[in-house]
Amino acid sequence: MSLDLTKLISQVGDMVARLKARGRERQERLEHAREALGRYAGDVDALRNKIDASRTTWLVAGLVDGLDGHHGAPATPADFTVVATDGSHIDVDRHRAARCYLINIGSVVLRYGTSPAAVLDSQPSLYSGDEDLVIAAPGVRGREQVIEGALLGMKRAVDEARRLSELAAETSTDSPTVALLDGSLILWGLEPYPEFVTEELLDKGFLRCLERLRKLSGERQLAVASYISFPRSMDVVNALRVALCPRETVDSDRCLTCETRECDAVAGVRDRELFAGLLEPGERSDTFISSSKIQSRYGPHQVHFFYLNVDNEVARIEVPHWVATSESLLGLTHSLILDQCRRGHGYPVVLSEAHEKAVVTGADAASFWRLVESSLVEEKLPTTGSAKSWSKRTRWV
Repeated sequence: MSLDLTKLISQVGDMVARLKARGRERQERLEHAREALGRYAGDVDALRNKIDASRTTWLVAGLVDGLDGHHGAPATPADFTVVATDGSHIDVDRHRAARCYLINIGSVVLRYGTSPAAVLDSQPSLYSGDEDLVIAAPGVRGREQVIEGALLGMKRAVDEARRLSELAAETSTDSPTVALLDGSLILWGLEPYPEFVTEELLDKGFLRCLERLRKLSGERQLAVASYISFPRSMDVVNALRVALCPRETVDSDRCLTCETRECDAVAGVRDRELFAGLLEPGERSDTFISSSKIQSRYGPHQVHFFYLNVDNEVARIEVPHWVATSESLLGLTHSLILDQCRRGHGYPVVLSEAHEKAVVTGADAASFWRLVESSLVEEKLPTTGSAKSWSKRTRWV
């Protein structure tokens, strides 16, 4: 074993001691946040106006319905369908002879009721062409962004959404349907990239998939949502920070010179912790709007979210505007996701199965690269990689 755990024992002990010491302070902040939630819930309009006028570097939830509302789940339909996709990938390895990447999309359709059925599948796609490896700026020679690392993760998210829209269109059913993705509907990571990258992956990719789902929703009862387990977001708590600030107009740049710092009383509290003390099992919160800058491009698909107590955790559920503003679709999303979580011991069954179909293990990746290199050998093509890659795969001591 290359990791010597005996050398970490004292460091882990120090970490645990620090966490224990901070526990009381975190509990005090949480109690303050819950008190503030109840206090400012009575005048949502005033808080909404203050949020709209604020200028902050941290994400603040936009208020839609209220602040401290809690809503029970509607009854689950007798017949319903849930569909989901999830993905995994093998990144570009610059130490290998062939420059390529692989995306594997798992897809699942589960029908419940009078005619139960299950369809599970996976589809691996290999990308190796020059046009697949980069996103090029249209009309500008030589300006391109290599698809690897974080950008490949977003490319995979687009492929997951594309397959979800195809799956929803292929699934012939009159029963109410929820189409689920894992993770956020907001492609946060695109903000630092050039405009042509955002246009390709978001405008021409992800949002077109959501638009296809929206059109399908006009033909039958279909909702789309994403599920975020153990969320780290603080959007609603940040709204409380705005409320607690004594300034009429909040400007986070001026917070550095603020002497009172009332907002620090709730800083660091997660939304899930806040709502864990408010929501009963099965209940959801009011809906909120994300204030992410990239939301300005989403149009009718602007992302709303709510928190859902699924018995053993509080999850964040994100839905596009056209779902959030439809009482029937919002209720369907609530009831079917809750049903899936209870069938899946706290996590949606359909997403769990999609993940199992999509996952690419370390052994899978090794087998993939062996296949690539043996295919190169058969065609008498160069298989020379970097010395570093060869060294890692060769035992020489």
